[in-house]
Formats: sequence, structure tokens, C-alpha cells
Amino acid sequence: MEHILASIVSALGGNSIFILVLICIMFDTFLGALRALKDHVFNSSFGIDGGIRKVCMIGCIMFLALTDMVVHINLLAFIPTDYLQIFGIDKVGIMEFFGILFVIYETISVLKNMYLIGVPMPLWLKDQLEKLLTQLTNEIPTKLLDDQE
Repeated sequence: MEHILASIVSALGGNSIFILVLICIMFDTFLGALRALKDHVFNSSFGIDGGIRKVCMIGCIMFLALTDMVVHINLLAFIPTDYLQIFGIDKVGIMEFFGILFVIYETISVLKNMYLIGVPMPLWLKDQLEKLLTQLTNEIPTKLLDDQE
């Protein structure tokens, strides 16, 4: 068992997608805690739900890395070439594919937290975030109603 875990950790240690997922998770957690402090809604059940979700994402990444070691699937055709150059990768296994999806999910969460905290941002970005988050979450309409009162 230790050998399997050591293999997974060594495979993930230099993987840019995995490192990016960890960075996004840490930054989203940081902004989420600041938002909870700002809104005075720092409660354990909300924090536990978010923590479980983030631990599950890391667990999924580790499981998918193990799967990639056993089943060699290359999903390179599903990712635009421009993005592959940004990430500096030439192989997209199952772990990398889901890692990119997790990065997108966490980035949206980071932008949502920035918006709800009140971080200054360009008006065009704020408008696009309001539209996107109105469709994806129920937090933005409540925030907009509070701002209008």
C-alpha cells in the first residue's frame, strides 16, 4: 500500500495540473474564509461541507492518477491546443482532464467570492460574473437585492 501511495505522490509532485488544482483550492478556501468573516456567517456546517468537497476533489485526483497508471488513456483531442501550451503538457490523462475541470470550478468559486467580498474589479467583469453566477448559484440574486435596498 505504501508503494502505491508513494507512486501516486511522485507522479503528482511534478504535475502542473495537480499543482494548479491545489493552488486554486487553497486560494478559494482563503477567500471563502474571508467572505464568511465579512458576512458574519462563519459556521461549522458550511465550512465542513466546503472542506469535504475540497478533500474529495483531491481524493478524486489521486484516484484518477492511480487509474492513469493502470489504464493509459490520452484525452489530448478534447483539449484545445492553446490551453495545452499554457499548461505545458503533451499528455492529457483522465486525471489531467478532471483536474482542468476542477480548476475551472474553483476559478468560478474564487471569482464568486471576490465579487461577494467586494473586491474591486472592472465593470465588464462584474457584469459578466453577475450574469454567470445568477445562472449557476442562488447567492448573487440575494446579494443584488441586498445592495438595492
